[in-house]
Amino acid sequence: MIRSFVIAASTLVLLANRAEAQGSKSKEPRFDGRTLSSWVADLKAPAPYNRNAAAYAIGGMGPAAKAAVPALIEALGDPDAAVRFPVCVALREIGPEAREAVPALTKALDDRSDDVAAMARQALIKITGQDPLPSGDE
Repeated sequence: MIRSFVIAASTLVLLANRAEAQGSKSKEPRFDGRTLSSWVADLKAPAPYNRNAAAYAIGGMGPAAKAAVPALIEALGDPDAAVRFPVCVALREIGPEAREAVPALTKALDDRSDDVAAMARQALIKITGQDPLPSGDE
């Protein structure tokens, strides 16, 4: 009887520890005290300054911000280069986990802002490991 109780109690402790560990693994990444989802929401803020800050904050989370990639892809179409540039930075910092952004970044190589195009190239190099432009096409 005591043995059954000990086994049951041990099992409950193990299950509780596993649930706690899984909960901590699934925690949303944070930057500057805010969650990734709150920064992603700011990618659609009315003020370009807020969208710019959101992109940089997401980039500061590195690969942990992988869930933001679809929103960052959408933000590559922002009318303001001061937003598109840090979006490229964020995708570069996420790295290979941002592979789904390759088509949008490839399109951004032709951005009307040279700075955005250059950062899109940097992001593509970091994500794919390959320079998308032949030598001399800088």
